[in-house]
Amino acid sequence: MSYFTWKEAGLTSDCASLEAMASRFEEAASLMRRMAQQGFELNSKGRQQQITHSDADVFESWGFVNEEPAFRQLTLMSDPSTESPAP
Repeated sequence: MSYFTWKEAGLTSDCASLEAMASRFEEAASLMRRMAQQGFELNSKGRQQQITHSDADVFESWGFVNEEPAFRQLTLMSDPSTESPAP
């Protein structure tokens, strides 16, 4: 399953006003709601929070970098020499 680790490190640290902070939170909330609608999920692994998606294509289409170990990312490919020709 594709995932990345959520590390909130100052979502509003560069905001100059309470209004700017509120806007930033609203933008983040809107993004997270869209992600939830597209099938992303939040899973806790110890003290870490990982945002996951079961479909690697959807995960990649959002531009996220998959942190899953390389051996888990491999996709089995069929051997074309054993496939029957298309009609």
